[in-house]
Amino acid sequence: MPHFAKPAEGSWTEHFPELGTGPVRFEDSISPEHYELERQAIFARTWLNVGRVEQLPRKGSYFTKELAVLNTSVILVNDGERIRAFYNICRHRGNKLVWDDYPNQETSGTCRQFTCKYHAWRYSLAGELTFVQQEQEFFDLDKNAYGLRSLRCEVWEGFIFVNADPDAAPLTDYLGRFAEGLTGYPFGEMTAVYKYRAEVASNWKLYIDAFAEFYHAPILHAKQYVAGESRKLSGYGFEALHYDLDGPHGMVSSWGGMAPPKDLSMVKPIERALRSGNFGAWDRPDIPGLDPLPPGLNPTRHKAWGLDSYVFFPNFMIVVWAPGWYLTYHYWPTAHNRHIFEGTCYFVPPRNATERLRQELAALTFKEFGLQDCNTLEATQTMLESRIVTEFPLGDQEILLRHLHRQATEYVTKHQTA
Repeated sequence: MPHFAKPAEGSWTEHFPELGTGPVRFEDSISPEHYELERQAIFARTWLNVGRVEQLPRKGSYFTKELAVLNTSVILVNDGERIRAFYNICRHRGNKLVWDDYPNQETSGTCRQFTCKYHAWRYSLAGELTFVQQEQEFFDLDKNAYGLRSLRCEVWEGFIFVNADPDAAPLTDYLGRFAEGLTGYPFGEMTAVYKYRAEVASNWKLYIDAFAEFYHAPILHAKQYVAGESRKLSGYGFEALHYDLDGPHGMVSSWGGMAPPKDLSMVKPIERALRSGNFGAWDRPDIPGLDPLPPGLNPTRHKAWGLDSYVFFPNFMIVVWAPGWYLTYHYWPTAHNRHIFEGTCYFVPPRNATERLRQELAALTFKEFGLQDCNTLEATQTMLESRIVTEFPLGDQEILLRHLHRQATEYVTKHQTA
């Protein structure tokens, strides 16, 4: 469906009649049985973003990614020609191949080969078994048959994805129209990185819900604004600029591009002093790719555009901010009612101390907003699990929530009937 502006009559949700407009159930977020099905139906069959190419800058660079939802760990490595992905398991006795002091912690570094801690079997960067300790004691061992087990690995705009399904469609086909509309944005220029990680006692989809609508912003985040703006926002509510769906993915576009705001009294003193805040530094970096923006950004071409938030199913979000930076969210399930949240802010490298402070203020402000969003989740999880209430009405601006839970259920249903 092409991009469109909301008409005078009707609603965003009604443009996608397959979603319906009735109350929804959140059984997919509280059922251990449903979660076990999601692991195979969704996470073992879709493209999962595990990092960026800047993490693998040269031949021999590697990092590991723990994927508890698949009961596995993977190695991402630059072999000098391409980025490869391998399951992090030695072919001799099944020891985890790459780890430091604690086997469940992720690690990174640079090496010429991978050597198992247990019996010193060695593997090339391309995954071939190159050395077996006391090889003569093994029976008819064909080293060519015991290389590292690989999994699908593809890159889009510097984002590294893996897929455990060897028969999955190519990455760009899966990411669809939204990725096409973002192609050309200068993601690779934004290499100053701030990372946050939290273990959250809620289902992975409930945190996506928290970031997939801004209906909550004037209420939950009221104390982030100066008093006058807080009262104004809570009095008038919030209306996003645009919503859209494409296959399993969704997006929302929001106003808020006030850099600087028309009235400096609208923001806090520290924001006035540093010319920065929740939307990032007010002074846009001078890099190619920001003017003009790729066609997928600010689809309504609104003058007060502030950000676009893309939900790439199942668990990856990209948020592009008007002042010229972006952040990503990842939601990695560990149980039906627990997951690991990762938030990462990306900026153009600062040229001086002032620019660095502006970026740090934006990153810290994001962290505070994220904590406020996260603060509701465990309470939501416990009450949903009580099943005292089992049906919940969703507003028009909660269309991405309706879509996400429908997609999760449809993937499971399709898996069960395959």
